[in-house]
Amino acid sequence: MNLVSLADRARVLVGANPKRSVLGITGAPGAGKSTLAQALVAELLGAAAGSAWIGSWVAYVPMDGFHLADIELDRLGRRDRKGAPDTFDAAGYVALLRRLRADDEEIVYAPGFEREIEQPIAGSLPVTRDARLVVTEGNYLLVDEPAWAPVRAELDEAWFCDLAEQTRLDRLVARHEQFGKPHNAAMAWAYGTDQRNADLVAGTRTRADLIVPDDVLKSMPQ
Repeated sequence: MNLVSLADRARVLVGANPKRSVLGITGAPGAGKSTLAQALVAELLGAAAGSAWIGSWVAYVPMDGFHLADIELDRLGRRDRKGAPDTFDAAGYVALLRRLRADDEEIVYAPGFEREIEQPIAGSLPVTRDARLVVTEGNYLLVDEPAWAPVRAELDEAWFCDLAEQTRLDRLVARHEQFGKPHNAAMAWAYGTDQRNADLVAGTRTRADLIVPDDVLKSMPQ
């Protein structure tokens, strides 16, 4: 398994669906979901050069755009565990996936997420009718809880990123430091709040259609 074979598998989803296809990539915090998703999109668009696939036929729509804003997390008393399942607008994410799969709008705007300010940005990701494949990624795509369970039905396929635990934690700490947390705070968050979320996500591994193994994830450009 490598990026090329994963791209080939993603193309099959498009060929099998007369409407827009949605591929979900999940895994624990720091497992490489966004890295894989963005590398996959780049590979698909690169492979499409000069072929029948032209334009923005694949779109990237991360789940992180559905983070609740800090002001709302403060109101709810949940900001100290930002990133937990109930700190997202799960219903909004499900509604977006349903609109994308319906494939009957000229353009659908999805929210993005700015790590520099740790806030969602509404309407920042346009998905046009040209997009035949949407690649979405996030921690909770396969969580079998009332708020999140409907997500699975909106995915044509779900892949699980299975990065080695210590590598995942090291990368997660480094990411927190990169975006402003002091080392001790980064360690505390990665081994505390993030780890509780990781334990929940680990239990969803068996619901995935494909496990993307450690060696493939480590080969992705960081």
